[in-house]
Amino acid sequence: GVETRNIDMAHMILDLLGKPRSLIQHVTDRPGHDRRYALCIDKIRGLGWTPRHDFAAAMEKTVRWYVENEWWWRKIKSGEHYHAYYQSHYGNRQVLKGDK
Repeated sequence: GVETRNIDMAHMILDLLGKPRSLIQHVTDRPGHDRRYALCIDKIRGLGWTPRHDFAAAMEKTVRWYVENEWWWRKIKSGEHYHAYYQSHYGNRQVLKGDK
């Protein structure tokens, strides 16, 4: 797997969307917040599996899918359950000044 910090993922997504990195707002962490993700794929490789795409290509393909399929995620994001979940997990985060 490819170990990636959350901030690097945010930068990659913004770059793929052609958006400025200044859109990022650093907020206080929620309890148990993950700062990075590191997957170990040794076991599945041991079964003969190999990835079809490198990480950057897979991220580009994923971001493009979401851009081209707004109809799919827009209805989820506009639902009442999404708003309640978002508010309970992220609604009270304090925006931090400057880089974290």
